[in-house]
Amino acid sequence: MIEPGIFYPSHLTGTELDVFLAMGWYRMGQGIFTTHGIFQQEQIFRVFWLRYNLQQLAPYKKSTKKIIDNNLHFEVTIKSLAVTEEMEALYELYRAGVDFEPASNVKQWLYEAGSTNVFDTYTIEIRDGGALIAVGIFDKGKKAIAGIMNFYNPLYKKYSLGKYLMLLKIKYAQEKKIKWYYPGYIVPGYPKFDYKLFVDKPGAEIFIPEANAWQLHDQALLNQLSRR
Repeated sequence: MIEPGIFYPSHLTGTELDVFLAMGWYRMGQGIFTTHGIFQQEQIFRVFWLRYNLQQLAPYKKSTKKIIDNNLHFEVTIKSLAVTEEMEALYELYRAGVDFEPASNVKQWLYEAGSTNVFDTYTIEIRDGGALIAVGIFDKGKKAIAGIMNFYNPLYKKYSLGKYLMLLKIKYAQEKKIKWYYPGYIVPGYPKFDYKLFVDKPGAEIFIPEANAWQLHDQALLNQLSRR
């Protein structure tokens, strides 16, 4: 099993990012890290990294199509990362409305104490009549993208903008002929992260550190490994 740790590269190519993601490593600030557990509610939970093969996604179910249809009237722009005051103001609104403690601002989340970015990072902006209502941030490799942040105006909660941003990242990747989408990890027994499975739960791949390999989502196996 690969041991947990963090690595801070001075430079990172798209191909190198693909390799790290495929080994169950993920971005944190300007580093690449992996872990097998998180501490929540005064206990340790196992975590398992998640990915989707975008060439084998099942057709979207009715509820997923509804999310897309409900948001078609919004303006969507995808561009290289530039953290703006407008973005930070939106994040502050989002941060005030969630029941967990995220980073204090977008720059801290992405750059920590630094100011340079070793990743090839993009933003998805969603606007309503010109007003910024949601932002999704992702890193791009050669054959993979990694979803890093999603945040939105709480007044638009009914539109499921977090899930819509995931779908927009998938759409972008498919248009670019990118095979893999990595949205982070899930945590058996701690359902806060289960929303990441809404895309295609039977087709989701989970990284099993004990085998150093990916396999299709198997809840029974994840439960078994989580009890060890």
